[in-house]
Amino acid sequence: MTMDPEGQSSAIAEVNQDTFEREVLRSTVPTLVAFGASWSKPCGILKSVLSEVVKDCEGKARVVRVNVDDNPDLGLWYGIESIPTLLWFIGGKVHARIVGTATKAAILAKLETPPSSP
Repeated sequence: MTMDPEGQSSAIAEVNQDTFEREVLRSTVPTLVAFGASWSKPCGILKSVLSEVVKDCEGKARVVRVNVDDNPDLGLWYGIESIPTLLWFIGGKVHARIVGTATKAAILAKLETPPSSP
């Protein structure tokens, strides 16, 4: 993982069951979580799109990934039935979901939609 001059990561960090609460649920910034697997061709395609999303979200949000093969309980907990699935967390709660591959514009549009009031 490479770091920019301010110490921010320019790569997509991987989180697991042990780090998910700290890195996602307690995050002080909105976090996009990509659930996927290394063997999945659609996940591989989405990985390059997410690298572009990381650049656009720098300082405003984080992008992390979860390998569902290594962390099946997280996949079950969040109802991941197909990969890739993107979950957008704000304040520890799921705000939006995208299932399957998506364009950078579609992902950013979903991320820029303000959360609805309870």
